[in-house]
Amino acid sequence: MSSSPSVSRIDLRRELRRELRRELRERRRALSTSQQRLAARKLQQQLQKLPELKCAQRIALYWPNDGEIDPRLLVSAKRHHQQLYLPALQSFPALTLRFVRWTPRLRMIKNRFGIPEPRRGARLSAHAMDAILMPLVGFDAAGNRLGMGGGFYDRTLALLQRVPRPSPVLIGVAHQCQQEAQLPAAAWDIPLQLIVTDKKTIRP
Repeated sequence: MSSSPSVSRIDLRRELRRELRRELRERRRALSTSQQRLAARKLQQQLQKLPELKCAQRIALYWPNDGEIDPRLLVSAKRHHQQLYLPALQSFPALTLRFVRWTPRLRMIKNRFGIPEPRRGARLSAHAMDAILMPLVGFDAAGNRLGMGGGFYDRTLALLQRVPRPSPVLIGVAHQCQQEAQLPAAAWDIPLQLIVTDKKTIRP
């Protein structure tokens, strides 16, 4: 008995995303240390121009891993009223993220994936953030994104849509070399308001 055409298309789309994810991760990991540092400085310059960040008080960024572009230079450019936060894994609601205030002197521990996160601090929901910077594996000009495949951001951001409260600005962040002409979108992907790279800002 053959599978239905719809199931086959879903399986094909998943395989395409899996293969593309592998290729794009290799692409960013191939960047040298000096290229990564230069990209981080240029990313900071792009982020500083955003009106969405100038007026934000609570900004969530991330600790770079696996060749991701580094957004942490934002700490040197933040305004007096601004606070920076890092994601921390949360077991309930299942496999989602909470956000803990971060400063460079804060003691960190590694989570199950080996990524540092604040050891202590109040864990705030995504609703408490004014802006969330999300690492991307890939993106296109239409605002479609490809993540690592764990679904942590997707599940976290899906909770935003269930509660009628103001939501944070969602900003995808990546190296320019991670842009594709078109990405195979998935039904569960949460759209981004902005995508910022070391070269430009995209407003889908």
